[in-house]
Amino acid sequence: MWTTLSFTLTVLSLVLLSCPSSDSSRILVVPVDGSHWLNMEHILRKLHSRGHEITVLRSAKSWYIPENSTVYTSINIRMLEDEEDLEVYNRMLLDVIECRKKSRFIRSFCQQYEITKLLGKGHEILANSAALLLDDPVFMKKMHDAQFNLMLTDPGMPIGVILGSYLKLPTVFNVRWINNGESHFAMAPSPASYIPISGTELTDKMDFVDRVKNVLFYIYSQTELQFLIYPAYSNLMERHFPPGTDLLSLELSADIWLVRADFVFEFPRPTMPNVVYIGGFQCQEPSPLPNDLQTFVESSGDHGVIIMSLGTFVSALPRKATEAIAAAFAELPQKVIWKYIGQQPTTLGNNTLLVKWLPQKDLLGHPKTRAFVAHGGTNGMYEAIYHGVPVVGLPLLFDQFDNVVRLKERGAARIVEAKSITKESFLEAVKDVVENPSYRENVQRLSRLHRDTPMSPMDTALFWIEYVIRNKGAPHLRAVGYSLPWYSYFCLDVAAFLLVILVALVCKKQQQKNKKKNNKKTLK
Repeated sequence: MWTTLSFTLTVLSLVLLSCPSSDSSRILVVPVDGSHWLNMEHILRKLHSRGHEITVLRSAKSWYIPENSTVYTSINIRMLEDEEDLEVYNRMLLDVIECRKKSRFIRSFCQQYEITKLLGKGHEILANSAALLLDDPVFMKKMHDAQFNLMLTDPGMPIGVILGSYLKLPTVFNVRWINNGESHFAMAPSPASYIPISGTELTDKMDFVDRVKNVLFYIYSQTELQFLIYPAYSNLMERHFPPGTDLLSLELSADIWLVRADFVFEFPRPTMPNVVYIGGFQCQEPSPLPNDLQTFVESSGDHGVIIMSLGTFVSALPRKATEAIAAAFAELPQKVIWKYIGQQPTTLGNNTLLVKWLPQKDLLGHPKTRAFVAHGGTNGMYEAIYHGVPVVGLPLLFDQFDNVVRLKERGAARIVEAKSITKESFLEAVKDVVENPSYRENVQRLSRLHRDTPMSPMDTALFWIEYVIRNKGAPHLRAVGYSLPWYSYFCLDVAAFLLVILVALVCKKQQQKNKKKNNKKTLK
């Protein structure tokens, strides 16, 4: 009897110890599709395992977010995916390649203009989508009745920001990009003298010409915000929020910003108390490869394998580029696994395996992987750092150019251009990265630094999400500077006041001098 009771108590203790420590809460999630969803999903799975109830708002035409899931309940709403398809980004790639043919100073502005055209249309769609939600009494009643405890959203698409603010929910951002640039530019001091503006492809070590470019880019981005993005939401703000509210003020009211960055990769810069860094949180130790891939990898012998993937959006490079890449791969002693969709290159070698999908993390973590040919997406860069694999960067769109510059600055990557890629240039870059030990040594040093933390990025993210739930927000971490008018923030009113006093004193002093001169003349 006592043995049975003891066994029962032991099992019960183990069950209780394995239960999540945080009380179950209702979390409303508004994600961004594409690669952004891939990392949001990791957080949702962890939250679900800790007993939280999750509701995800998604488009019925979502590219990657499943409608049915064991992790969350989904509600379909109108989002960007209802109006745009992945071909938009493939067409944009061709325009960006043309931009890359211009001078180094001009091409960044050309690329940003292409993004501006996309942003203009995109924010109009998102503003209309948010208005449809707030104007729908049935939907809003459903949201109120659900009694959510938290809004978890990626503010790259601000529907979650608007809805969470309207529902007065504590809000946590899973963020790197916001509106038209990197999130720090919205919520932290960002001196243009050493903080490179998103899209400039600059480092934190700028000469005079670089700083001119950086300042001009800052002016461009602020103009874009004030005259293109914020006005798209002005009608919505007037109808549903207190006077003076704008999109930026809603964004700055977030309790915690979980920023997908690590200063092992990013350049050091000012930050804020409610910013928590979780760069690389989606990374994990590799799992065994599928049998067919394992056999292919093992067949590489001591030469090892090279992995190539260009991410989730762009399905294929221009034909000329893919032929050049395939021809270069064919001359390497390594085996190559290439995530590729499209017509097979005619120059494809016997050492190259084309696949429509590959287990990227597991391949990067394999000891035979020698290099990673990547477009420079944030997820891929952190996975390369985590597993200590050097990179051949082939940036195509958006932040990818800045990302590969950061890794190149750390001595862990080479960059090749899609606009001018040839078999010879690509072959030389890959051979250099594979054969020059400095690239692997540098990225493995970054890997050690990235892993050397008291708490994993994922555990850090979970702690702060549940912190906000437990405390019903974190307003004590928000700086009062967010609510100051711009002239007070920069102390221009104080400067004007002191200038008036100085002018008054100078005038008074001058009057006294003139009076003394006049008195002397009178005495004479």
